[in-house]
Amino acid sequence: MTTATPTPTPSATPDGAPRILLVEDDEVIREATRMALERYGFPVDTAADGLEGLERFRAGRPDLLLLDVMLPLLDGVGLCRRIREESQLPILMMSARTDPVDVVSGLEAGADDYVVKPFETAVLVARIRTVLRRTVLVHRPVADPAATTTPAPAPAAVPAAVPAAAPIPDEPSAGALRAVAGLEVDTDAMEVRVDGAPVLLTPTELRLLLEFTAVPGVLLERQTLLERVWDYSWGADTRVVDVHVQRLRAKIGADRIETVRGFGYKLRRNRPAGPGPDRRPDPAPAPAPGTAR
Repeated sequence: MTTATPTPTPSATPDGAPRILLVEDDEVIREATRMALERYGFPVDTAADGLEGLERFRAGRPDLLLLDVMLPLLDGVGLCRRIREESQLPILMMSARTDPVDVVSGLEAGADDYVVKPFETAVLVARIRTVLRRTVLVHRPVADPAATTTPAPAPAAVPAAVPAAAPIPDEPSAGALRAVAGLEVDTDAMEVRVDGAPVLLTPTELRLLLEFTAVPGVLLERQTLLERVWDYSWGADTRVVDVHVQRLRAKIGADRIETVRGFGYKLRRNRPAGPGPDRRPDPAPAPAPGTAR
């Protein structure tokens, strides 16, 4: 997976750019964020409360939803739940540092990730591009204007004998049907079945499952999953991983993913014959240290 550029260069809106629905009740933050995202090439629609956000989502079907946790009429967590009943589009939540419980609630409701306010525009854009890369949406990166002033020379002909490029490191292999104890993942069609029944996953949940099914029985540390699924190369909040594992367990079976306390998770090659301590779901992720509920 290509790492998100930390300081992307704004440019004109490209044709077919992903459309963003921004739901924020603070008019100053809403307009400033809208203008900043449009400078980076994203068409943005806005709403001032949760109910208006739901209406605009249903009317316009955006490619990504960016919403605040605290919203009037229908809060961000409730809006996230309502939209998850209808769509698997990427959802990125915005929250203040003093709202760790709200962050966990938003992730449990179906959000793919969150960003802490106040944030730099470059950080927000990097998060948006990372979340979009997990979807089936074909997102063309914003081009550098300096790179487009001179037409690029035509590429030289490649001999037929030249082998195909090797897959990107750390990416699960594609083009195969992965089967693990009744769990099947078609990496061509990006479809998941559990005991023959189809299971609908969000893009982030699917990306997480691809990591597990690539190496069944192998421990994957939380930091490793943060790097591979969320593109975090630094010590980010591991609650994002914990909550998404809980959501994935709820859809494919809690006993399929084993917790290795203090380290991370692994996909079981075989399902346990009976109930046991490892089959219980993890407790809800705790708030950040030093933060009162």
